Amino acid sequence: MAYRFDSDLEFLGKLNSAELNDLVYTLTHDKDGSSRFTEELTTAASYKNHHPNHIKYWELIAAEIQCFGANSLATIFRQGKGVPYREVLIDVCDKLKVNYNEKSSIETIEKNLLQKIFEDAVAAMTPEQVTELANTLGSTNSSLLSKEALLASFQAAFRLGGFKSYQLTAIIVNQVLKALIGRGLSIAATGTVMRSLSVFAGPVGWALTGAWTAVDIASAAYRVTIPAVLQVAVLRQKHLYGQDDK
Repeated sequence: MAYRFDSDLEFLGKLNSAELNDLVYTLTHDKDGSSRFTEELTTAASYKNHHPNHIKYWELIAAEIQCFGANSLATIFRQGKGVPYREVLIDVCDKLKVNYNEKSSIETIEKNLLQKIFEDAVAAMTPEQVTELANTLGSTNSSLLSKEALLASFQAAFRLGGFKSYQLTAIIVNQVLKALIGRGLSIAATGTVMRSLSVFAGPVGWALTGAWTAVDIASAAYRVTIPAVLQVAVLRQKHLYGQDDK
């Protein structure tokens, strides 16, 4: 396993070790908490010498993502290097039937992925759950909002970027990860994001996660790449917009 320079993953080197905890856990552990048979990160000398100071070996973390998204035999011929993150992200989007433009920026494609997840969740919600979610996200006249109006406000927030975009990303990823890997985001455990997550302990949260229990991710690679891509997306949003969460 070797890291290939990837401008879309370089930001990981600017995070702190605590922010990388969830990503490292996903790459090294199955949903039941046991170690993944296919991971290579924990066998690396840098990991053994510095764990849990993840920032010391962030390039190996990035390399693990690249390799999980690559064909194993092809990786051998590339001298242990995987594929660029863009290829991993696009593969996940194709698997989940996300509408995206392949030429768009990485952040835009990640947002398209998150938007698809949110749209599927809202489609499964009752009118009461839509109202509850709208209240949590600070919408006015929430009792008058339809599912379509909620989706429109969500899309507008994503387009604007900023803290609201990070907040929405953390909310979505937190719930989906609970369904996929059995635990949510530890980086969303404080501040405004944490307060906004409280509503998702009930029926709204069930609506967000319910569809994911039936998602076909029998492939060992997808069991890693889907949650890993979602975590990279939320880490990117946190890096860009979430530093002032109080």
